[in-house]
Order: sequence, then structure tokens, then C-alpha cells
Amino acid sequence: MVSEDEIMQSLIEVEDPEMKISVIDLGLIYDVKIEESHAEIDMTLTSPGCPVAPELMAAVHRAALLTEGLESVHVNLTFSPLWNPKVHPTEDGKFELGIF
Repeated sequence: MVSEDEIMQSLIEVEDPEMKISVIDLGLIYDVKIEESHAEIDMTLTSPGCPVAPELMAAVHRAALLTEGLESVHVNLTFSPLWNPKVHPTEDGKFELGIF
């Protein structure tokens, strides 16, 4: 069975094209639910008007599908809660953003 950690490992390679920081380090992935060989990924964007939303969602979808054992993935976009650069990024992400 596929684990959330395995999916997150696959997603670490996906970068926000504007910030050049991983979606994982930015904290854009809010939740991953796995049911057998299907994953539901809840993600957000750095802003609701993000011009690269479709491109970023597609990249998350493609990367997740590379996880061994997954046959299907659905990416859900949410803005609840709104992304906050002081709250959601990992420590590495905050460092990359210049937030200490």
C-alpha cells in the first residue's frame, strides 16, 4: 500500500515556477488521502489569482502518479485556509523565502 510519505517524496520535485521552491517546502500541499491505489491531494496556491494554477496542479498530478503503487490521482484546489508564508512553509521553505 502506498503511504503519504511516498507521495510527498514524489511531490518534492515539483517547484512553484515563480518562486523556484518546492510545493512541499512552501506548504502548498494541505492533505493527502489514500484509498487503495487512488490518492486525493488537497493543495493551495500562494495567491488565489496565481496565473500558473493549472500548470502547477498538473505538475502535482503528474509527479504523484510517478509514486509506485498509485494508479490514479485527483488534485483538489482549496483556499481554506489561505496560504500564509509565515505559517505553512517548512523551515527550509521559510529560509528560502527569507523568513526567519
